[in-house]
Amino acid sequence: MASKSNVLDQPVQPLNDAAGRDEMIRFENVSKIFDSRGERVQALKDVNLSVARGDIFGVVGYSGAGKSTLLRTINGLEIPSTGKVLVDGADIGALNGKQLSAARQNIGMIFQQFNLLLSRNIFQNIAYPLRLAGVSKAETKKRVYELLDFVGLGDKAKAYPEQLSGGQKQRVGIARALANRPAVLICDEATSALDPQTTGEVLDLLKKVNREYGITILLITHEMDVIRKICNKVAVMEGGTVVEHGGVYEVFSDPQAPVTSRFVSSVLDHRPGTEAIEHIRKTHRGQLVQIEVKDEGSSDPFLSRIARKRNVDFNIVYGGVNELQSRVFGSLTVELLGSGPDIELALDDLAQVAEIRKAG
Repeated sequence: MASKSNVLDQPVQPLNDAAGRDEMIRFENVSKIFDSRGERVQALKDVNLSVARGDIFGVVGYSGAGKSTLLRTINGLEIPSTGKVLVDGADIGALNGKQLSAARQNIGMIFQQFNLLLSRNIFQNIAYPLRLAGVSKAETKKRVYELLDFVGLGDKAKAYPEQLSGGQKQRVGIARALANRPAVLICDEATSALDPQTTGEVLDLLKKVNREYGITILLITHEMDVIRKICNKVAVMEGGTVVEHGGVYEVFSDPQAPVTSRFVSSVLDHRPGTEAIEHIRKTHRGQLVQIEVKDEGSSDPFLSRIARKRNVDFNIVYGGVNELQSRVFGSLTVELLGSGPDIELALDDLAQVAEIRKAG
């Protein structure tokens, strides 16, 4: 007897003949200018970015950074003033109405405020995009119940949005976004309206979507903790531009742009600020240095080894070490105690095995 087919087990369909393409989304010199009350407002400035197939790619920035505008160019809700947005090889801005509608079926979207139809029950909300796509009633019913089971709401088909919690509403939003078996899922501040525990549950569900169905996810957020928990790649935006991008570990462990450092510090308090340094100096009279801890040297007890060798004492006065994607990084502010020459020798030795800088 043949096993029952699960429509979500079917491979996602490319927008064009690009099944072997490693790149799923590309922004090429994308700029967007709005006319606001007679004034030109540039929301995006020459954005160049690539998202690989299967990535969970996060775009982080403060309000007004341009991240929402960038996201909306992926499914043609905003068309770049200049430049191109390619999704699975298709130039979204060059598609006509019918082609764009077809492309949008391959790009699911979830929203901060869920955007559910309040007058329709959960079954009807998830079925809505299938009805628009002309899917038969029998296939729609089958698909909706599969999706409800997948997001953990198998018993909520007849419930209405007002009867659900915020986390359950977002699960419905995810199910609806998956209805047409998209290759791409874009998430617009999908967890910012949720409490921390529910946020974690929704992020776990998104990871499940990526892992089990191979769907490429691009999310925007102002919360660096979301990036840390779910993404493998990140881009940081400020003033309509991408100021930094790369692997999450590389960006977190060695932020280059000031705005990136502020975001990282919001979730990883490794480096003392000016006030903290002033307080530390009042209570610690030794030489203060910051030692950057990276994965490649995390198992080497170099600090105690060098302290013994150079006859100095050390005291860790600030900092910490974190694990991210099974790799270690952090920053330690250390007080060194001993004679001036011995401390200088110890600093020379430390500089050979780690990145160090004067604290403050």
